[in-house]
Amino acid sequence: MTPLEVAARPATAADLPDLIRLYGMLEAEMEALRGLWKEADGLAAPIDEALASAVADPDTLVYVGTADGVPFGFALGYSSELLPQAAGERLATIKLVFTEEEARGVGVGEAMREAILEDFRAQGHRWFDAHVLPGHRLAKNFFEAGGFSARFIIMNHEDE
Repeated sequence: MTPLEVAARPATAADLPDLIRLYGMLEAEMEALRGLWKEADGLAAPIDEALASAVADPDTLVYVGTADGVPFGFALGYSSELLPQAAGERLATIKLVFTEEEARGVGVGEAMREAILEDFRAQGHRWFDAHVLPGHRLAKNFFEAGGFSARFIIMNHEDE
């Protein structure tokens, strides 16, 4: 059996149909894990416009993860200023990362994570965050394998 060729590359406008499809799968998975994700942690609706804006924005990194050239995942990251006492340093955040279930465990996610980190490092970043839902053990393990550890937990309560 020939090994899969796994890669990550910056997304372009031509990738929007795949990004929209993959985002829909991510949204369904996250909503099943934790309500409020779509309203607080996902992208602003309309999703197609949000993804198009992200791809076009030079300050936002959107990567497509492929296996044998077929898109199976995407990752989205952005940079933000730290507090003034950080002397101009910035924080790079991986906000979204998703790989279709059948492509998990073959390196698609890792290729995207490493490509985004490499790109941010080339821009001078040395601080990195990644968003992970509580209870999403696979995502937590994925980022821990890349050298991440928890630094902040947000607690939430909803009145009935």
